[in-house]
Amino acid sequence: MQHVRTRGFTLVELMVTIAIVGILLALGLPSFQGAIRSNRIATTTNELIGSVSLARSEGIRSTLGGGICATDDGTACSDDWAAGWLVWTNVGTANAALDAGDTIVRVIDAHPQLMLSAATGAGVERDRIVFDARGRPDTPSVITLRPVDCPPGLELVRTMSLNIVGQLTTEISACP
Repeated sequence: MQHVRTRGFTLVELMVTIAIVGILLALGLPSFQGAIRSNRIATTTNELIGSVSLARSEGIRSTLGGGICATDDGTACSDDWAAGWLVWTNVGTANAALDAGDTIVRVIDAHPQLMLSAATGAGVERDRIVFDARGRPDTPSVITLRPVDCPPGLELVRTMSLNIVGQLTTEISACP
């Protein structure tokens, strides 16, 4: 009788491979989470910059103004920027509110692991930024974006400043 040797892995080889994979995952996972957190901040910052630019250009295009505001449901303004935001165009009358006849241009759902807030230059919280027909905001504003879990020392805080002529600048700063 002839013995046929089967090819495969021994139990020891399999255990060593699993141990090496476990060590590599333990070393790589924290830096991977940092990369995901940084990418999430960059993506949301770009979406917010695009939305502010869209609101400004819609205000100019419609000649009645437009704006961007916090929203919970995507159909009306609210006071929670962390839930998302929408961009609208005024239709019929130029005012600082989203009316029933106005056109919602874009709705963005915010990421639940990010904190977002908007305030006037004086630090008063605000739920909307309104642009007139010349593309100028109703008041200078500061929009702050940071992760909920913000490790101290990492540069993950984004502060976007909107000046009185509608120019938006972004600053990067470290978590407190």
